Amino acid sequence: MLDFKDPALREVLRMMGPGTLGLAAVQINVFVNTYLATGQPQGAVSWLSYAFRLMYLPIGLFGLSIATAALPDIAHHAAVDDVPAIRRTMSGALRMMLMLNVPATIGLMVLAKPIVALLLERGRFTPLDTASTAAALVCYAPGLLAYSVVKIASPLFYSLRDSRTPVIASLGSVAVNLALNLMLVRALGFRGLALGTALAAMFNAGSLLWLLRRRLSGIDGGRIAITFLKIAAASLVMGAVAHLTAAWLTSSLAGSSTAVKSVRVFGAMGTGVLALMAAARIFRIEEFSQAVAVVLRRRPPLPAGPAV
Repeated sequence: MLDFKDPALREVLRMMGPGTLGLAAVQINVFVNTYLATGQPQGAVSWLSYAFRLMYLPIGLFGLSIATAALPDIAHHAAVDDVPAIRRTMSGALRMMLMLNVPATIGLMVLAKPIVALLLERGRFTPLDTASTAAALVCYAPGLLAYSVVKIASPLFYSLRDSRTPVIASLGSVAVNLALNLMLVRALGFRGLALGTALAAMFNAGSLLWLLRRRLSGIDGGRIAITFLKIAAASLVMGAVAHLTAAWLTSSLAGSSTAVKSVRVFGAMGTGVLALMAAARIFRIEEFSQAVAVVLRRRPPLPAGPAV
């Protein structure tokens, strides 16, 4: 029965507006990019659009899935006011996200051009379009982690019945995005629009994490930082191997057919993943096994650990 006098339903309806606005910064920033890109050389709007879609794929696969898996636990802990459990769940979600999305970020930056060529370069999409889209993708990619953090952190505030903080952070990121884009577009052209959007996303994510740290009296920041450094080191090894493999395959395999492009891309990805697996074992990254579970299963247990 639909009863608008039900207190729980009224609370949900009350938070829907701020909740939607709090997650709308991405769409608003994309709109701003599109508008400013119309003043750039012909094709800039399409280059930015294609690059953003490619960058957003890992967010949908990893960032959103981890946020969806963590949210029920966070909401349950928030309902009983179990702050230490909220910290542990939040920390585990962030560390698993890092294990998946840091390599994805490095991979997109290193293999941007061959990936774009494989997926888009045909018909009226020329090598110039490939190079331009890849350049935009490289500038967008650093924002991948920030977007994923927002997907995890923003709903946590709503679980704590705080609808104001995500909205304020979202509006702040829109203002930062506009200011950065107006400055960077003059120096870097359409690439400046992509970079400005990535930096604005980092501002949004950083603001939410800083406020969460104050709200929860810590978010296990030390362990998250150590995990990030280990994963970043392993991902750099992966990126170097993938780059060298792609360069070798490009010089060894002539041609521009889809089959040849596929061998180049998937060959570089395959060797890169093997290098990542080896580096993860060398650096003893315990979240790696959890990340493998994300790929093999729908909802693995999030890694836990003592809250700091």
